This record gives sequence, structure tokens and C-alpha cells, in this order.
Amino acid sequence: MASPWHSLVSQKIFLARTLLGRLEQNDTVPQREALTQGAVELALRARELVLIMVARMYQDKLGQPDSLESLTELLGIDIPEITELNQLAGESNSWWNHLEQLERHQSNPPAAKKTVSDENVIAVSADTGPNRSKQALEQTLSAIKHFTDTLEERHSEW
Repeated sequence: MASPWHSLVSQKIFLARTLLGRLEQNDTVPQREALTQGAVELALRARELVLIMVARMYQDKLGQPDSLESLTELLGIDIPEITELNQLAGESNSWWNHLEQLERHQSNPPAAKKTVSDENVIAVSADTGPNRSKQALEQTLSAIKHFTDTLEERHSEW
């Protein structure tokens, strides 16, 4: 039987996927942006809940870690899941890092755009932010789901 925390993470992932599935049905920019931002927020919530899920797996019924650092303080460094999450945090193309980038992007106002004229045109690479495409978000959601399913399976064996 799945833990209630695993079920809650799965629910957030399902809802995020539901929003992403509606992207093709909406042709206005505000609707697409609302669906994208909503899916990102649900994915971020799922990541937060993964930390609580890990704490509960180790019998910490009161801990509400909101970061990998606070989970480490709560449980210590010798927990396999903390090692796995730290590895993910160190990999530039992991689902954990993708969500870090999305959170920074979504939590800050957009950068002011400079006006372009003949006098100030310089060829530079502009920072476009993290990949918020439907495909990238779906890959991240699938990776979170796989991670949590593996955790649930590992701990339900005991």
C-alpha cells in the first residue's frame, strides 16, 4: 500500500501533467503561460513533498524540511536518499536542478529588456532562462515520479 506522502506527490505530478496536456488546446499567450506556471508550481510542490516523504520514511513524524539542507540537518548525511538527492543537486541536467532553475526563474521578476538601436547592437547570447517547454517539463515530472516510486518500493519492502 502506498504511503499517503507518496500518493500526495503522485497527485501533484498528475495535476501538473494534466495542465501540460491542455497547452495545445489554448492558443492565447496568457492561457499558455498560466498553464505552464501552474505546472511548474505543482512540480515544485511535489519536490517539496519528496523531502517530507523521505523524512516520514525515517520515522520523523514532525519534520517539515523545505530544502535538502534542512532534510540533511534533520536526518543526517548517512541516509541513502540524501546521498541520492545530493547527487541529483550536483548534476546540471537532473530533475532536481531543472526545478531549481525553474524556481529561480519563476520567483523573480523578468529582466528588463534593453531597447535596440543601430548604435548599441552587439551580438551576445541572451539568457533565456530554464527550458519551460512541455517536453522538458514532462521529462522532469517523469523523473520525479520514477524517483518517488523507487523510494516507495524500497521502503515498503520493510
